[in-house]
Amino acid sequence: MNGTAHAVIGSATGYIVANTYQTSPSATLLFVGLGAVSGLMPDLDIDGKLRGKITLSHKMVRLAAMIIGLLMIFYSILEKMAAERWLGVGIGLLIVLVASLIKQRHMLTITGIAVLLGGLSLGELWIILLGIYFIIASLTSHRSYTHSILGVVFFGVIAFHLESSLGIHGVFYTCLAGYISHLIADLKILPFNKRGIKLFLPLTSKEL
Repeated sequence: MNGTAHAVIGSATGYIVANTYQTSPSATLLFVGLGAVSGLMPDLDIDGKLRGKITLSHKMVRLAAMIIGLLMIFYSILEKMAAERWLGVGIGLLIVLVASLIKQRHMLTITGIAVLLGGLSLGELWIILLGIYFIIASLTSHRSYTHSILGVVFFGVIAFHLESSLGIHGVFYTCLAGYISHLIADLKILPFNKRGIKLFLPLTSKEL
C-alpha cells in the first residue's frame, strides 16, 4: 500500500477518535493531521519520498560541514600553538572527510540526532523519543522493527508523552490508532500486499 492510502486511513482514524471525544473543530483538525502523520511513520524505515520531505538536503548539510571543517583548519593554523594546532587541523580534516561521505540516506539519522538534541534542550521527552525513533528507523530494514509490536509500543510511549505535553485528551489514541492502521494495511493476508510485516520481531521474523 502506498503512502497516500496510509495517510488517508490514518486521517480517518483521527476523525473517528475526534468524533468519539466530540472535540472542537480545531482539535478535530489536529486529530486528523496527527492520524495522517502517525499512519505514515512506520515507513520512515525506507529511503523514499517520506524521508525526503522531513529531512534537509544532504548537499546543504555536506557543504555546511565542509565549511566548518575548513574554518577549523585555518583557525587552528593561525591561532593555536604546537600540539593544539595539529589537533585542531586533524579534527578539521576529519570533519571534511566525514562531510564528503554524507549521502541523502544518512539524513534521517542526522535529523534524528538533531531532534534528539532539540528535545534535550527543550526538556521535552516526546521530542527526545521521536529523535530516537528517527535514528532507529534510519538503521533498520524496511517492514521490520517499525512494523512490529515493539514499534507500536515505542510509538505509543511517544504519543503518551505528546498528549501529556499538549494536555489534549485523545491525542494518544489518535497517534496509536493511526500507527496501528498502517500495520494492519500492510498485512500479507490482504490481497494487494505481496509482502507482510514481521510483527513479532525479534522473537520471529515470520511475515504476517
